[in-house]
Amino acid sequence: MKKEIGMGAESLYRFFIYVALITLAISIIVPVGWVFLASIKENSEFYGSPWTMPKGFYFQNFIDAFEKANMGTYMLNSVMVTALALVILLFVALPAAYVLARYTFRGSRLINSLFKAGLFINVNYIVVPIFLMLLDGDTFLQAQFGDSFLLDNLFVLAVVYAATALPFTIYLLSSYFQSLPGTFEEAAMVDGAGYFKTMIKIMIPMARPSIITIILFNFLAFWNEYIIALTLIPGENKTLPVGLMNLMAAQKSAANYGQMYAGMVLVMLPTLILYIVVQRKITQGMTLGGLKD
Repeated sequence: MKKEIGMGAESLYRFFIYVALITLAISIIVPVGWVFLASIKENSEFYGSPWTMPKGFYFQNFIDAFEKANMGTYMLNSVMVTALALVILLFVALPAAYVLARYTFRGSRLINSLFKAGLFINVNYIVVPIFLMLLDGDTFLQAQFGDSFLLDNLFVLAVVYAATALPFTIYLLSSYFQSLPGTFEEAAMVDGAGYFKTMIKIMIPMARPSIITIILFNFLAFWNEYIIALTLIPGENKTLPVGLMNLMAAQKSAANYGQMYAGMVLVMLPTLILYIVVQRKITQGMTLGGLKD
């Protein structure tokens, strides 16, 4: 009797889990699919029921978004900023995480604590101080050299992105490096490899699942970031999310909805493709990063 009750409770639990997962999947798939279908509709099709299927594939929406709304330039800016921020982040975070995870030295605990404290800082709350610091720097450069550099600069924006992502990235990579046994480093030392060669040739390649995970997470964060880009890029060098918001504001007033939804697709499509490609590596990197030796 007790066994039957236990099996019934387990079945009921699985039923509620499946219902919750299916509901979550529908709540994500339906809006995304609706945006994709709306992006290929002609403008006249939006004045009927919003749930009607498109009559054809109206690719002109994407052409207008690229040419008239300047979304092509904004996408190129986002690609440049995201790629540069990821390169800077990996260049700094990989050696830092490896050293903090594998070696103990004076001040290492304090540095680890500071990086962990950075996990609790919301970047949106410090964007104004960052802006004021860069503004003061530009004022100084303007007075000394007659030209400014720090604001409306995609390279500086990439540096800010990388710097704000360091706490999470170092924390995740450190957890992974700590899970690796020390026998690999001992074998490398026997073969005559130094600390730097051991890190580059042995330890970093072994951390590939975790590296793929942090690349995906930070790519999503950098690609979709809006507040920092809006604040630090007041000129024409806008990134794709900022350009999309301007496009939405303009096309709502002009009632040109197809072009607006085409801009949304341009923002979503790279992230969806990247997630589909590396989705298996995400779980693997997160799971292995939680193991301990």
